[in-house]
Amino acid sequence: MRIVGVLAPGASICVEGEVEHGDDPRMMFWRRGWVLTRLLSAHLDEGEVVLTTQVTPRQHSSRPPRVKVRGTDADLTTSEGEVPEPRQRVAAYAIVRSRRGVLGTQCSDLTAIPGLWQLPGGGLESGETPSEGVVREITEETAQRVRIDRLIDLQSDHWIGRSPTGVLEDFQALRIIYTAVCDEPTQPQVLDIGGTTMSASWVPLRRWRSLRWTSGARSLLDRHLGHVPVL
Repeated sequence: MRIVGVLAPGASICVEGEVEHGDDPRMMFWRRGWVLTRLLSAHLDEGEVVLTTQVTPRQHSSRPPRVKVRGTDADLTTSEGEVPEPRQRVAAYAIVRSRRGVLGTQCSDLTAIPGLWQLPGGGLESGETPSEGVVREITEETAQRVRIDRLIDLQSDHWIGRSPTGVLEDFQALRIIYTAVCDEPTQPQVLDIGGTTMSASWVPLRRWRSLRWTSGARSLLDRHLGHVPVL
């Protein structure tokens, strides 16, 4: 994934770079003297995801970004000589609202966090833009039809663990986050049976905090849920 920085929407590029495996995008720009302030757009360029973000020069008073690195899964067992395979996965997720609440998906036993709740979304397929990918994932995981509102956030998460197929991976998740609206909500259904989603539900806004969300999903809901438009 490549990130380009501009001082204002429509302005020329002032900084850009590839996100190397394990590197946090905000820290990458911080080291170059810039602070990411607002995501503007995401598109494909010759098959590569390119994020355009507004930036500002780093000041002495600027605080460095918080970098999330989980290290190694606590219950991980490995064989002698087993070496983790580096993998960087670009995915797209969305905070989806309707008159029924906020849309959540529950992680299956194929994940390292079974039973926890997550935002709908997942990894991008070849030739797919982030907005196309998140709409497809929402359909597969919840059977809801949504319209994308805007691009709001970018998360990076890095750890060593096993994939659903048992492969030991040095894994970095780059998550592009949108807001979306569902005008005609229905009872959610998981269409991708046997995948990483066990169930899906519309969660009333008054009780979303009572569920056990992943730390990344909870931080996004805390920060952005109140700003998602709804009918």
